Amino acid sequence: MYVARFSSSVRTMSTKVAVILSGCGVYDGAEVHESSAVLTHLSRHGAQAACFAPDKDQMHVVDHTAGSEMSETRNVLKESARIARGKISDLAELPAEDFDALILPGGFGAAKNLSTFATQGADMTVDPTVSDKIKAFHAAGKPIGLCCIAPVIAAKLIPGVEVTVGSDVEGTETWPYAGTAGAITAMGAKHVVTDVSQAHVDNSNKVVTTAAYMCETDVHKIHDGIGVMVSEVLKLAK
Repeated sequence: MYVARFSSSVRTMSTKVAVILSGCGVYDGAEVHESSAVLTHLSRHGAQAACFAPDKDQMHVVDHTAGSEMSETRNVLKESARIARGKISDLAELPAEDFDALILPGGFGAAKNLSTFATQGADMTVDPTVSDKIKAFHAAGKPIGLCCIAPVIAAKLIPGVEVTVGSDVEGTETWPYAGTAGAITAMGAKHVVTDVSQAHVDNSNKVVTTAAYMCETDVHKIHDGIGVMVSEVLKLAK
């Protein structure tokens, strides 16, 4: 294992990366800044990105101006299409054999729509299609990148995996979700403390994680940490 820092030297013109989105918006879907950063860094490195999302209803819909639940229903695939500029496919159609790597941005959608972590914590379940795709990539020895809250999904599915969500010290304004580290440990995974600008690389499992918006900080630091994660995923995909 090791902790990586930002670099933009990797060029991987033939690498194909599948990106799983979980809606559109931090409180009920994929975090928009994180998703954009993933796609930007993949483009910078010359990788080919393709977006996927499960064709299912969101757990709920949140008014992002007030943080309150709204009385309507939205579809994860249709909402994710906003981020992908319409170029997106049903996750059920993702052929792992056609891609070199897999990346999951964060946002509460990862904990509400891709899994039940938001309501069940360490007793969470993972959406069956999400589970099947992650297990297929892992079984094929293909790298998987996850950021923000999404590493809990790897912790649930990959025994003994090493991941980071940043800090494990609760009660600070900078790291308001640090308690997630305890849930990761409870699921049998290992949590590694990192700074937001870093990524953790579990070489044995080919899993790369970064804290992203688990940390309350400047957006460029989130962008840089995701850049490290993307770079390390692409290195492992060679």
